[in-house]
Amino acid sequence: MTATKDEFFKPGKLTPQQKASATNDAVSQILAAETAQRLKKTERLREARLAREAETVIVTPAAPAKKKAKARA
Repeated sequence: MTATKDEFFKPGKLTPQQKASATNDAVSQILAAETAQRLKKTERLREARLAREAETVIVTPAAPAKKKAKARA
């Protein structure tokens, strides 16, 4: 069998279902990649935030002592 240009360069007709399936597969791959990238970034930022919070010493100022009210006579 000899190869002709028609076999290589002329794609067959796709049904609407096949086109929709191909589009759906492409979208699924893109969304999966974006989700993985977002989760990776979220984890990295969470670790950075926790490390920064661990380094920071939180000092709460002592509440000033309340003065006792003088009894009125």
